[in-house]
Amino acid sequence: MAELTRKSRIRDFYAHPLGRDIADKVLMTMGRSSRWITNPVVANLRISHVERLASRMLGPSFVDTLLELLAANPDVPTTRGGPTERAWWKEAVFYQVYPRSFQDSDGDGVGDLAGITSRLDYLADLGVGCVWLSPVFASPNHDMGYDVSDYRAIMEEMGSMADMEELIRGCHERGMRIILDLVANHTSSEHEWFERAVADPDGPYGDYYFLRRGEPGEDGSGTPPTNWKSFFGGSAWRWIPEARRWVLRLFADTQPDLNWDNPRVRAEIEEIVQFWMAKGIDGFRMDVINYISKKEGLPEGDPFIGDLMWFTGIEHYYVGPHLHAYLRELRRRGFTRAADAEPPASTARRREADGTLGEPLPPEPVGLMVGETPGIGVEVGRLLSASERGELDMIFNFDVLTPPGNTRWSDFTYDLNYMKSYFEDYQDRIGSNDWIALFIENHDNPRIVSRVLGADAHNPVLREAVAKVVGTIMITMRGTPFIFQGQEIAAMNQDFTSMSDLRDVDSFGRHQDLRDEGATVGGAFAEILVGTRDHARVPMRWEPGGTTGFTTGEPWLPGREVSRGFTVAEQLAEPDSVLNWYKRLIQLRAEHEAFTYGEIEFVAPGARDYFAYYRLAPDGGRWLVEMNLSGSAVARRNTELRGEVVLGTTTERGQMMDPYEVVISHLP
Repeated sequence: MAELTRKSRIRDFYAHPLGRDIADKVLMTMGRSSRWITNPVVANLRISHVERLASRMLGPSFVDTLLELLAANPDVPTTRGGPTERAWWKEAVFYQVYPRSFQDSDGDGVGDLAGITSRLDYLADLGVGCVWLSPVFASPNHDMGYDVSDYRAIMEEMGSMADMEELIRGCHERGMRIILDLVANHTSSEHEWFERAVADPDGPYGDYYFLRRGEPGEDGSGTPPTNWKSFFGGSAWRWIPEARRWVLRLFADTQPDLNWDNPRVRAEIEEIVQFWMAKGIDGFRMDVINYISKKEGLPEGDPFIGDLMWFTGIEHYYVGPHLHAYLRELRRRGFTRAADAEPPASTARRREADGTLGEPLPPEPVGLMVGETPGIGVEVGRLLSASERGELDMIFNFDVLTPPGNTRWSDFTYDLNYMKSYFEDYQDRIGSNDWIALFIENHDNPRIVSRVLGADAHNPVLREAVAKVVGTIMITMRGTPFIFQGQEIAAMNQDFTSMSDLRDVDSFGRHQDLRDEGATVGGAFAEILVGTRDHARVPMRWEPGGTTGFTTGEPWLPGREVSRGFTVAEQLAEPDSVLNWYKRLIQLRAEHEAFTYGEIEFVAPGARDYFAYYRLAPDGGRWLVEMNLSGSAVARRNTELRGEVVLGTTTERGQMMDPYEVVISHLP
């Protein structure tokens, strides 16, 4: 598209894919709607007019930074109609396992690969089509495996390579695929590459990372090379005295960023992918993959953007200048099997809708690429994952997690109407060449039932009801569902009492920042309690009891929950439990193509608390999914429709819907 200048109109800026995403992100942060930009008065203003009007707030470099960023990203997504291309990962339900908290097999209090293997029948019975493991590679665990010291070895407490190979076979034998976490934006400071870089900063491995000299006489006490901020608190630069260099680390001190502009780094990552695909791994979820391309020279971050987005410098790497090119190259050279490549050690057996298993399927020519993409909006997300572009298959768009004006650390009540508006907007903007990853929980965020209900999450009736609503949205919406462990039993936040209860490095970094800013001990902990990642990381509740069937030893991160009825064993025995609701939803999705490749049409999109949509099967069948998103009764729309209630928290489509009611009907 045409390059924008100060003479361009605000409407031109908003028509640019990255421009729209930036504007939407800023407006969301400010708690404002898009009408602030799309109304005729503002839309017709020139960028220069806005710059003059807001110069004191924006600062002198903001517009230059913005225009340069947009000029570096000129692509425009296409919207294609017609049938959707079929793929196994569009039909599967994914289940994220946080390995150290799923199942411990040896009593050391840490979950492991053998423990996961022992629970594969549970996952297959649930209807899972693909298991995704959070990091299991060798690591000193300063960030729970997201600091990799050897990509071809297994973390000691997780087991052995033989255990990993048995887990891969176990998944495939049950008709499930398996993907791993690939942390390729950074390594551990204990990785051999970094150790060699420190030993010889001017040698070949020195260019694997971003090593910078300081000022003359630098001893580490001076000013870092730039004003970039780390996501885990403080400067994004760490002084390495042995090398007499600063190193860029967007995350923890022990997680130096890799320099993807170095072709040798990209080749190393490609070989790692090929290594694991040969063992039978079906693909990867790639951690913060949109951060891999940094702007040349690593310039100073704009202060206004830093204050607005919390992280100074983010505009120089969240959608970097070579991001798309590097992803296309990685797909072509790493994820695509060579014609003469040895077949993988095993492949998944064909699994029919009724659960019966057939012969092993042929290996996929290209491994699955799922991108974790913080900060990426809908339009740039489509550029990353549109089928014809040859980059990623799916991305995680995190805007669904936090309503406008909030962050993970904010003490807010999640309004399910926001989820409704988010998905209505997203689905209306994509075509048959786009596909959405559907998720609302993961290892980095608090539990959704607690976000929605607050203290009322301790009410078992409300807790179960909200969990069923959320599960219904995730599994019946157009896209691929990603369930995080425990979500299927309505897991909730924990009543931690102090920082000593926690293990999360991000929480400790945030707590230190708050204390440095003058917060009291109690005030700082109150904010940490709202957003700590440890809520999601406590061990899986398999059965009642002190260690919940997770371990025979002392759990690495003890949970605080003592509720009844919210363990796997208890819910398996209760026909109307959340767990059995999930099983029925997944079975319904497997049996009817309307819930995978079918079109979606929203009903009464402007209605508050009433969320409904049709799923239209390729063969002409029609389904209606209806939910009450509130704790009060609401009027049902389209009451004249006659159909069979196939799954619901009630058996009748009455005039009114009970609080958090869900009904799925098959229409003639």
